[in-house]
Amino acid sequence: MADLGKPTFTARVERKTGETQIDLHLNLRGSGQADLDFPVPFLRHMLHLFAVHGRFDLRIQADGDVDVDDHHLVEDIGLCLGKAVHAALGDKRGIRRYGERHTPMDETLARAVIDLSGRPAFVLQADIPTERIGSFPTELVAEFFKSFANEARMALHLAVLYGENSHHMVEALFKATAAALRLAVEEDGERIPSSKGVLE
Repeated sequence: MADLGKPTFTARVERKTGETQIDLHLNLRGSGQADLDFPVPFLRHMLHLFAVHGRFDLRIQADGDVDVDDHHLVEDIGLCLGKAVHAALGDKRGIRRYGERHTPMDETLARAVIDLSGRPAFVLQADIPTERIGSFPTELVAEFFKSFANEARMALHLAVLYGENSHHMVEALFKATAAALRLAVEEDGERIPSSKGVLE
């Protein structure tokens, strides 16, 4: 069994492939500062909101084959962010583990529920009415969150309970996820929050 060590709440993840190059820094106990430099404007906007509403410090320098489409870069940024969360939390000693948040965005209401269980699971219930938001394909919302949940080794359950505007729906999902994660990583005693004594 790996010795993951106590949480540091900070991590850096680098990824270089033939499709993407990513350098990501995360501080889960930050103040909501975002420094984002990569060529997918809508995802930059969403991750800025993610940092602000989670009060995380997030820095991403990235590039990729967006001349093909945004898929690889969006998926790999989600992957790197998930890896950073997992690394930052170590053995998860002293955190709450669970987080849940309902978040409205005008006419839309979204829900995010998180369990930092060490077991990846992802569920998204959302009927986003348009195929694109600006130039951003809305099918990539699920790809981003799936990569994020898998690499963070969390159970992430997301739902848009109701709404009409695609932008509002996706924005509410990112804000709700950030707020739920903020709750899940809050201090809660000294123990590893599991009856098994381990969360991997």
